Amino acid sequence: MTEDTPSHPIKAIPKGHKVIEGYLRQIDGSPGVYRMLDAEHNVLYVGKARHLKNRVSNYARPHGHSGRIARMISETSQMMFLTTRTETEALLLEQNLIKQLKPRYNVLLRDDKSFPNIMVTKDHEFPQISKHRGKKSRKAAYYGPFASAGAVNRTLHQLERVFLLRNCSNAEFEGRTRPCLQYQIKRCTAPCVGKISKEDYLEMVSDAEKFLQGKDKGMQQRLAAQMQVASDNMEFERAAALRDRIKAMTQVQTAQGINPRTVTEADVIGLHMDGGQACVQVFFIRANQNWGNQDFYPRIAADNNASEVLTAFLGQFYDQKEPPKQLILSHDIEDRELLQEAFTDKLGQKVEIIVPQRGEKADLVSFALRNARESLGRKVSESAAQARLLKGVAEAFDLPQVPTRIEAYDNSHIQGAHAVGAMVVAGPDGFIKSQYRKFNIKDDALTPGDDFGMMKEVLTRRFQRLLKDDPERKGDTWPSLLLIDGGAGQVSAVQEIMDELGVADIAMVGVAKGEFRDHGKEEFYRTGKRPIALQRNDPVLYFIQRIRDEVHRFAIGTHRAKRSKALIANPLDGVPGVGATRKRALLAHFGSAKAVANANLVDLTAVEGISSKVAQTIYDFFHEGD
Repeated sequence: MTEDTPSHPIKAIPKGHKVIEGYLRQIDGSPGVYRMLDAEHNVLYVGKARHLKNRVSNYARPHGHSGRIARMISETSQMMFLTTRTETEALLLEQNLIKQLKPRYNVLLRDDKSFPNIMVTKDHEFPQISKHRGKKSRKAAYYGPFASAGAVNRTLHQLERVFLLRNCSNAEFEGRTRPCLQYQIKRCTAPCVGKISKEDYLEMVSDAEKFLQGKDKGMQQRLAAQMQVASDNMEFERAAALRDRIKAMTQVQTAQGINPRTVTEADVIGLHMDGGQACVQVFFIRANQNWGNQDFYPRIAADNNASEVLTAFLGQFYDQKEPPKQLILSHDIEDRELLQEAFTDKLGQKVEIIVPQRGEKADLVSFALRNARESLGRKVSESAAQARLLKGVAEAFDLPQVPTRIEAYDNSHIQGAHAVGAMVVAGPDGFIKSQYRKFNIKDDALTPGDDFGMMKEVLTRRFQRLLKDDPERKGDTWPSLLLIDGGAGQVSAVQEIMDELGVADIAMVGVAKGEFRDHGKEEFYRTGKRPIALQRNDPVLYFIQRIRDEVHRFAIGTHRAKRSKALIANPLDGVPGVGATRKRALLAHFGSAKAVANANLVDLTAVEGISSKVAQTIYDFFHEGD
């Protein structure tokens, strides 16, 4: 008996320029955005056009394309179109879709993130100054962005020394009965306990905001004059405090480094490309001060030019960020006027994009370019070393292929309290901190200290989410290798979990501490294989140790943060209808939150501002289930 052959052969899915040509009858000369998709409906490329028909007709030509574009056309089996009112709208939509869809043939900003600001609150009689990241929803003045948490922390420390403003939360402020350490080390004026008048404190807030706005000229002279008056009036303590502020301000101005005289508010952006890789260096200039720099490594193709890369970078970088009044670029871009118009609409005032040829602005661009070139050189060198390490991992543990994503897991708790799980990620570019994840252990049925139970919860939540978001494993968030802290027992337990989840094919290695927990004598366990050890001087051993130590550090840090938050939490914070004023009245009357919790209804209603209804709410909150 012979095997039946189908009478109708499977029809090949049409691809290429002929397919694209077929769409020309469906579109007109409107501006808009087009998407090119392969046979499996994956988006290959997103582009924008002033005239859709003209742009698409270019792809319908059989010849005259670069190698990258020719490959893209040959894979295209269908297209999608969305018309817009203007080319500016098309440009913004294009960059937004690129960020969402991550097409293979587009320039892609891979490590986009939010940047911290300094926040000066406006919803309290004694404003707080603090770091802020995220949505600007609170009533406050925001200054930034700063390039990193380190840059904003340095500036905050400087401001605390010069202007002595509080950084505590409103809850901490209301609960103070004596000055905290910040007052003792001369970083705060202790307004919480009346060490400074409201008028004098608000004057310091005003001075701090002027400094952040670059309007601090003459401030030192004014402080010097006040110091002289205090000295003449024999107010030596006040004179000494003013002297310390002047000294701190001088040190701040000395430590700030590059502070351009002719640039008030701008982002200086330098691009360096080499060997199919690119680095974009961004310097944040605000209030004539350098508020730090950050480097980015967009995904590009070897035939992308500087104009394409910078246009894509600007569109994606400022998609969810407010642009400054001026963008100073190292290379000109084709869509300069379009981007200026789009950013002007976004900011609500004119945004200028310039490419300076001389003067201080050109010097700033040269500085950014030098940083971009040096950063790319370091990254290329580090990537080559990382590639060798990943190859060594594959060889050491007999993996079928070189891992591109290694995930390591660990738990942290104290006798089961404040338990957390942690995951860190390493890949061809080193540690990928944006991919780190922390897991608050939610299963109340777990026996305190049950590490297996905690690991099961973490892995179940992690892989159930992966199976839901990317069941076909087409994305880059599926791990190639799991590192588990433990020996044969842990590996066996984790293997059971992976079997239950249906992802048992993912390679896994258990890292067990050696004899006497000696660093360097680790043993490595794999399912169905004998344990192995690596030579003490093996770079792969050091690499695995670094990953293990990093997940351990991250887990402990997450646990400590959770424990600290629980320790400083005030039980009154969760009572409905009890705000700062009522909380202050309750603490003043009873002396502590514990005494409030033990109070009866009659005593609660005796507190000024506490009605019988609020007293009942407080009583019920602390006696639920009695």
